[in-house]
Amino acid sequence: MKVKEQLLTLSPYKPGKPIEEVKKEYGLQEIIKLASNENPHGCSPNVKAAIEAELENMALYPDGYAAALREKLAKHLNVNEKQLIFGNGSDEVIQVLCRALLSPDTNTVMAAPTFPQYRHNAVIEGAEIREIPLIEGDHDLNAMLKAIDEQTRIVWVCTPNNPTGTYVNEKTLIPFLDAVPDSVLVVLDEAYYEYVSAADFPESTPLLQKYPNLMILRTFSKAYGLASLRIGYGIANEELLQRIEPAREPFNTSRMAQAAAYAALEDQFFIEHCKQLNNEGLKQFYDFCDQHQLHYYPSETNFILIDFGRQGDEVFQYLLERGIIVRSGNALGFPTSVRITVGSKQQNEKIISLLEQFVQ
Repeated sequence: MKVKEQLLTLSPYKPGKPIEEVKKEYGLQEIIKLASNENPHGCSPNVKAAIEAELENMALYPDGYAAALREKLAKHLNVNEKQLIFGNGSDEVIQVLCRALLSPDTNTVMAAPTFPQYRHNAVIEGAEIREIPLIEGDHDLNAMLKAIDEQTRIVWVCTPNNPTGTYVNEKTLIPFLDAVPDSVLVVLDEAYYEYVSAADFPESTPLLQKYPNLMILRTFSKAYGLASLRIGYGIANEELLQRIEPAREPFNTSRMAQAAAYAALEDQFFIEHCKQLNNEGLKQFYDFCDQHQLHYYPSETNFILIDFGRQGDEVFQYLLERGIIVRSGNALGFPTSVRITVGSKQQNEKIISLLEQFVQ
């Protein structure tokens, strides 16, 4: 049987080695995973209680409209309930957008390197991909504007950007949005929004009133600590969401995920506490990098990309053999770097101690 030709050029997503496999392979008792930007502090205690209460309903389909969560989240964001679309992680919302808007006679514009799922899903739809290189880790919005033409359907702006941790400030974003044609959807992917501390990071939800061609993506996988439950969402113009809704799978978020997200929203103290701990963790890495004159991008996320001036796979393997899993920059477009998730204070101390030995 034949499949789409473009699928033959793609590799399926390759997750990191399972922790138990690494333990067995290297004879280790403990593994610290700092590769996937998960919250090392877990999730709010509220979530566990909400999941336990939902166990009685395992035989029932979830609410396809996610009404309770929709109402709760809309109030939290100060938007209309009909401005929300939920996905099996924000990854699925990306997939829905590509399915709804892209085709072989269209193109899409994005930075490079950035979150790979924009490109991956665009390839599947057969669209032309226009990648604009980062400048010192930042989006080159002027060059991205120049890449837009009558066939452009989506422009992706990952802010803060994965894998650099950099962001687009308000002063830069507003002129960009003003210049993008109304026929082109601008997607602001703010998966790490809850970790941002920069004073000039734009508050994007009020911008939806002025820009009907804007969509904002966020997730419960990062700061909220619900990565295993796979629930994310998009915020956009109601008319746009009505048009793309048929591309969304029915019952695409589980009962447990909806209940967990609802409970997580009620504990903003937990989010603020995690943000504070994350900032303290970033400083641990900044101090290490500054001491050894290693290049890094100041991060508005819960990870840091560090350039060691040698193959990222080498640093990755060194740490793996000592019980720590990170992400090699080879797969991220930064071959001499590694991306490290900010862990707990103790986890950070352990990996920094090992990196001290490595660089010396």
